[in-house]
Amino acid sequence: MADADRMPHTPLWLKELPYGLVLILTLVGIAYTSLTRQPIATYWELLVPVLALVCVGAGWHNATDRKARLKLVATQAAHWLAFLVGMNLVFLPSVQNMLNADSTGLAILLLLALGTFIAGVHMPSWKMCALGLVMACFVPAIAWLEAATLIVLLVALLVIAIGGTYWWMRIKRMR
Repeated sequence: MADADRMPHTPLWLKELPYGLVLILTLVGIAYTSLTRQPIATYWELLVPVLALVCVGAGWHNATDRKARLKLVATQAAHWLAFLVGMNLVFLPSVQNMLNADSTGLAILLLLALGTFIAGVHMPSWKMCALGLVMACFVPAIAWLEAATLIVLLVALLVIAIGGTYWWMRIKRMR
């Protein structure tokens, strides 16, 4: 029986809420890291169990009996524990000496995106795979936005300079 058949009266937004919540929590973590320029290991570590729960929830309907559900929980726990260890390796002082807060945040986001995608492949859940891909797309987008901030600032200064020069020349001609 399909998931939609089991919950026919559940609104679509409620079914998709866990995925949206993960995306929002991911964006909050990225924004906080970008604004404070401080890696927030605890936040990312707390996001891992949330992702694990969303993964278990996404795969629960495919697990038809108790044994399959225990296997799902055990494999997701092992999977996310491995990614949690990988994340903590990024936060080691020797690694942090080589990375700044922005690159640390992007590395953690990449690990979370990879973990989410792989979890979706193994369950299987196309929604988890899609969530992992969206999270992975945030990595280059955020890197570009941070780099583009300087370009946008330079373009704005150039526009102000050209506008100021034009205004100054116009006033000079009026005299």
